[in-house]
Amino acid sequence: MAWLALVGAGLFEVFGVVNMKRAAMKKWDAILLLIIGFACSFSLLSYAMNTIPMGTAYGVWTGIGTVGSALLGMFIYGEPKDAKRLFFIGLILAAAIGLKLIG
Repeated sequence: MAWLALVGAGLFEVFGVVNMKRAAMKKWDAILLLIIGFACSFSLLSYAMNTIPMGTAYGVWTGIGTVGSALLGMFIYGEPKDAKRLFFIGLILAAAIGLKLIG
């Protein structure tokens, strides 16, 4: 259950980051969604850390957030999709999976 909460925390982080980009455009609904996204993210991360070691949980959480935000940035906001960038995003994802396997 803790790992499921951790994945949820990472997904809510991505949700918050996407709305952070929209909030920068002074969209009030995005500001509210940003607050909700990060509140849910931190709550689920805190819950997951009751079972999963802090370093592992934080590493996986930031990995999910980084990969998810980078991919959505590419597909929603037209950020660069070059091979080097995708390679290093893959490394981040591999590291998060590795932490799950050993933790």
